Amino acid sequence: MSKKELPEKWQQSAKVIKAVQIAFDMDTKLQYSIRRSALDKGISPSEQIRHLLELPTHKKPKRPRLTVSLSSDDYQQLGERYQIPADQQLEIKKSVIEELTQFALKSEFNKSE
Repeated sequence: MSKKELPEKWQQSAKVIKAVQIAFDMDTKLQYSIRRSALDKGISPSEQIRHLLELPTHKKPKRPRLTVSLSSDDYQQLGERYQIPADQQLEIKKSVIEELTQFALKSEFNKSE
């Protein structure tokens, strides 16, 4: 392997690195429609856009997850909320997951009535 040649397992990642992310400034209702359509199909909004534009999409679904960025102040506030020291981030994360789960279950229950 020469200095310029990437290991085989990294070559696919190199293609992704070359991709450029673009953002679309659109009316909120239009964005909601695209996001909702993606949600109904169980795919990400970017996958839905690729589908609408007839671009290739990933065959294997990526691991679905929700994300949020938390600052040290956020951890402090959440620690107080859950009565957990702010430096115990894993325990705080578990409490957040439990709260989000309860929210989702309650929302689903109310939806079916």
